[in-house]
Amino acid sequence: MSDSSFIPERQLVFSPALAQTIGLEEAVLLQHLSELFKHRSAEPHQGYEWLRVERQWLLDTLPFWSSVDLHRISRSLADKGIIHVDSPPLHDSDTLVFAINESRPERQAPTRQASAPVRSGGVGAGLISHNWTPSEDIVQLLALNHSIPRQFAIDQLEDFVYYWVERGEVSHAWDNKFRQHVITRWRQSEQSQAERFTRPEKAITDDWYPSADALDILEKAEINRSFIDDAVPEFVLYWRERNPKEKALNSKFIQHIRRQWTRFSSSLTHETEPQRIPVNWQPTSDVFDILKMSHIEAQFAWDLLPEFVVYWKDSNQLYKSWNTKFLQHVKYHWAKRNELNTHGQQGSNPTGRSRDRSLSDDLTDRSWAT
Repeated sequence: MSDSSFIPERQLVFSPALAQTIGLEEAVLLQHLSELFKHRSAEPHQGYEWLRVERQWLLDTLPFWSSVDLHRISRSLADKGIIHVDSPPLHDSDTLVFAINESRPERQAPTRQASAPVRSGGVGAGLISHNWTPSEDIVQLLALNHSIPRQFAIDQLEDFVYYWVERGEVSHAWDNKFRQHVITRWRQSEQSQAERFTRPEKAITDDWYPSADALDILEKAEINRSFIDDAVPEFVLYWRERNPKEKALNSKFIQHIRRQWTRFSSSLTHETEPQRIPVNWQPTSDVFDILKMSHIEAQFAWDLLPEFVVYWKDSNQLYKSWNTKFLQHVKYHWAKRNELNTHGQQGSNPTGRSRDRSLSDDLTDRSWAT
C-alpha cells in the first residue's frame, strides 16, 4: 500500500504460547491463514474446511517472506499435523490450498466442549489430561533424529504432564510440545554430564588419573579395571605430547577406553582351553591394531616378543589367551619407559625393555607377568 495512506496496514497478531509450541514463523503463518476463514467461504471436503489463497496475496501481506519461505513454513505446519495442504509447493504454484486440521463444527459431537482435554494428535486445541501419553511416532522420532533413548523420553513424561496440568493452558500439538521438552532436558543432561568430566584448563601431569565418576561409568560397562589402569600411562603420554592443556580429559578417556575395549573383547582370539605358549608364537594383527589405538609403536612390541616367549616357555604355565598376556606385557613396559623418560632416570635403560634391565630387576619385578 502507499506510504501516504491514512489507513494503516493490517497488523499481524500471534499467540506467544503457540509460537513457543510450534515455532514463531509457524505461529504467524497459521494465525494469518486462520483469519481467512472469517472473510472467505471454505469448501467442505472429507471432514475439513478447505480454502484457496493466492500466493501473491500472501507475499503482499507477508512481505518479509519469499515464496520459498512460505513453502517451507507451510510444509512445517503440515509435517506437524496442524494443517493439510493439497497443492504444489508455493514456489511452483500460484495458489495454496489448505485446511486446518480440525473437524468441521457440524461434525463435532454436540456435547464436546472447546476446553475438553485432547491428545495432541487429535483435532483442535485443548487442555492436557492427567493420563496423557505421547504418540509412538514422537518417541521414535526422538530416538532416530536426536539419539534420545526411549526410556529417557518416557522418564520426562510425569514432570511434563504435571507442569502443563498445573498451568491449565491449551495447545494444538501436545506431542510437539513434549518433543521440545524432551530435547531440552536431553541437552541439559548432556551438558551436565560433560561438565562433570571437565576440569579447569591446566597442564596434564604424570600422576593424572581418571575421576571416580569416569571409572564408575567404565566399570558399569563391565570393562576390566586392570585394562583401564593399563591404559592410563599411554593416555597421559599421548595428551602430554600433543596438547598438555586439553580440556575434558575424563570424557576423552572414557571414549578412548570404550574403543579399545570393544576391539579387545570382540577381536582377540580366546582359546577355549588353556595351553602352553608355542616356541614360534606370534601375536595376531588384532593386537597391533589395539596397540595402535593406544599410540604404542609396533616395533616396540616386536622388540619385546622374544623375551616374552622365552619367559613363558620356561615357566611352563597355561593360559587361554597369549594375545591378552602379550598386550598386558607391552603396555606395562610402555608405561615403564614413559615413567623413566619422564623422570630422567634412564641410565642404562632408555627403552624400558627387559633385556636392558639388570638380572635383579627381572627377578624382583613380576608385575608384567601376572
